[in-house]
Amino acid sequence: MSTSTSRLDMKGIVSFTLIAYGLAWLIASPLWISGQGLRHPLALPLMAGMMFAPSIAALIVTRFISRPAEGVRAALGMRLGKGRRWGWYWLFAWLAVPLIILASIMVGAALGLITLDLAGFSGYRALLEQAGAGATLEQLPIQALVLIQLATAFGIAPLINAIPALGEELGWRGYLLPQLLPLGQWPALLISGAIWGLWHAPVILLGYNYPQHPQLGVLLMVGFCMIWGVIFGWLRLATGSVWPAMLAHAALNGIAGATVLLLQAGTSYDTALAGPLGLAGWILPLLLIGLLAAAHRLPARDAPDAERDLQGASPAAETGLLSGHDLR
Repeated sequence: MSTSTSRLDMKGIVSFTLIAYGLAWLIASPLWISGQGLRHPLALPLMAGMMFAPSIAALIVTRFISRPAEGVRAALGMRLGKGRRWGWYWLFAWLAVPLIILASIMVGAALGLITLDLAGFSGYRALLEQAGAGATLEQLPIQALVLIQLATAFGIAPLINAIPALGEELGWRGYLLPQLLPLGQWPALLISGAIWGLWHAPVILLGYNYPQHPQLGVLLMVGFCMIWGVIFGWLRLATGSVWPAMLAHAALNGIAGATVLLLQAGTSYDTALAGPLGLAGWILPLLLIGLLAAAHRLPARDAPDAERDLQGASPAAETGLLSGHDLR
């Protein structure tokens, strides 16, 4: 595979990564300094604030460190999309992503890694009773409450989660992914996903997402983000827009907690093995990636960011891009 690494903006890429990582550790530092970890009373607001570190890093780099010739908005993919069918990518992000997450929970159950109660939803009932919501259970059957939660997850949750998701996506898929395209689409997708996953280390090491495996959890989070980073990156490259990736990220976050709705009371599971984050949860998104590759949708054809990259390429790099080698 030929590459045009001479066109990599290493100053911008390294600066972005250091700033995004530095801000993440700075924002999460009270969790470490206090010794309270995720029990800190401000844990949730701090983790929400941490999600804006990549976008802040991207804006700092594009405005003050390595300004893109095409302008900040174009460099970060702020347009709605390119082509006549870009709206379908938005629809995929909104509906297909939560469907995959929900189905991934079922895969874990089918493999015997998690026990679900899809009739009485006893785990969710127990959770509501523990929270003192018994009156709600008297007014509505548990099945109706679960349907309301799922409808919310598919309907408005992506919109509710859109702003914090943009805080991440403006950095990872808005800035970093296109900057890595001179390496080729597959390397760019995988490397940006790995950087995204490792960025979560300040909270993963405290037990977030993988409470039973805080150290191993860092590697698991890298794997999870590399897989979903390919899908989010495909949305970004196919449309030239960061917005579908943002919507997909928001949809994923909006339904990530669906396991608690379906779990059988009195049972638990290892998040490293089951649920959306576990190994069983990787199967369906990996199958999707395989299908996209088999259908020649990955690497993305006529990627607007690759076209923009080509316009500024040297003659030697342009030859490589036209031959298609740099897009593999």
